[in-house]
Order: sequence, then C-alpha cells, then structure tokens
Amino acid sequence: MSSGDLAYTAAAGAIGVGYMVVYLAIIVVSLVGLWKVFTKAGKPGWAAIVPFYNAYCLFEMSFGNGWLFLLAFVPCVNIVVMIMCSLKLAKAFGQGTGFGLGLVFLPFIFMMILGFGDAEYIGVQ
Repeated sequence: MSSGDLAYTAAAGAIGVGYMVVYLAIIVVSLVGLWKVFTKAGKPGWAAIVPFYNAYCLFEMSFGNGWLFLLAFVPCVNIVVMIMCSLKLAKAFGQGTGFGLGLVFLPFIFMMILGFGDAEYIGVQ
C-alpha cells in the first residue's frame, strides 16, 4: 500500500468519524426535544425513546387518536400523514402553520424550540 493510499484511507476514516459524531448529536438533540414535548403534553418522557409507542403518543397528541400512527406504515400515505401530524402538533401547542413546516423540515431544531420554549400544550382542536 502506498503512502497516497494510506492518506486517502485516513482522510476517509476521519470524514466517516466526523459524520457519525454529527449524526449521533442530531439523534440526541432530537430525543431530548421529544422528551420535553412529551412531558409538556402530560405523557411520560420515557415514551420518547420507546419505538412505536412514541409514534402512538405523538399521534395521540396531534390527532387525538393514537392508532392513526398505523397509517405511517402505508407507502406514500405515510409522507402525507407525517406532514399532517407535524402541522397538527404545532397547532396543539398553539403554534402556526409556519412552525408546523419547521417541524417537517427541521424537526431536531423545532422539537427543541417546542420542548424548551414557552409554548403550552392546549390539546387537539
């Protein structure tokens, strides 16, 4: 193996490690924000880290019926349902459509704002 190959391999490894660090940071920030959103809505915070149950709770906070999360398993329908869930979640916390679109496109940032901000859960309307 030549020194050029070793340098390329080292650079690729460093980029991969950097990518993983950023990815894990985004996951942790998302979970912390979701945990706070759940506690604001009166749900247990630990529910944010339990697969499927967190989706059930999120849909229950957004739509009033948690079983609608099963629509997230239907191809093509899942995209529409998740956008609707984000918009309705914003509305359930007294936020507007713009904030709901923020939840769609930058959920890790807007969940933190929703969880640590002054928005209060007003329920499904």
